[in-house]
Amino acid sequence: MDKWPIGVFASVDAGLGVKLEVAKELGVPTIQLHAPHAASRTKANAEAFVKRLDQLGIQLTCVFGGFEGESYADIPTVASTVGLVPPATRTSRTKELKEIADFARLLGCKVVGLHIGFVPHDTKDPLYRQTLDVTRDVCDHCAKNGQSLHLETGQESADSLLQFIHDVERPNLFINFDPANMILYGTGEPIAALKKVGRFVKSIHCKDGKWSPEPGKTWGQEVPLGQGDVGMENYLRTLKEIGYDGPLTIEREIPQEPERQKAEIGHAIRLLTDIRKKVLA
Repeated sequence: MDKWPIGVFASVDAGLGVKLEVAKELGVPTIQLHAPHAASRTKANAEAFVKRLDQLGIQLTCVFGGFEGESYADIPTVASTVGLVPPATRTSRTKELKEIADFARLLGCKVVGLHIGFVPHDTKDPLYRQTLDVTRDVCDHCAKNGQSLHLETGQESADSLLQFIHDVERPNLFINFDPANMILYGTGEPIAALKKVGRFVKSIHCKDGKWSPEPGKTWGQEVPLGQGDVGMENYLRTLKEIGYDGPLTIEREIPQEPERQKAEIGHAIRLLTDIRKKVLA
């Protein structure tokens, strides 16, 4: 496969991605998949899905975990509901994430991704230690499956994320870099962050956003690719600089408007194709 194949974030019956048929219609060769609901994660469904991907000529590059009860309504709600950090849901979600990793193995996928949640900035906070422990537990489970675990950027600054990865001490822990999330959450300039964490970046999202008037307190705004503050050409040039050669996975989370979603992803594919040609020339 060529360097930087273009992909999309897809879903079957859960998550905000496009359907597989839309991915085929858009002509992309790779997808990241939001893990389907528990009842769908069967061996038979895995075999059928792999067969379908083969028929469509699409490669699965990552399975993303998500959980019931997560809400991205505002930043405080994200902190209290998302990922493996919230104590009340941690045990059940850890179990589910391991099941998702096992389903990904049935799909032949060696990468599991997730938003782990808001890791406390204070490394002496008991919640920080607990989050280290649960991340090690999940990494060890993934390692038995021959998989790596990718943490999606957004909730932490580059420095905090580096500290966390260092403290987890697992060789299969990496980053799924989403530049727009740095802007949406107000956690740092995405290009500077990418340069800082580059050696751990093994998968990425191509998404764009505009800064909030109060970064870190209120949401920024997600916008179509090329219309925000990331700077897509600069983003791809930096990916080249850090030696990233994996898929450019487009994420556009407006499933309630499927035609607009498809149109904006189509525009993003054309934009990335043009920029990729220029950057790799």
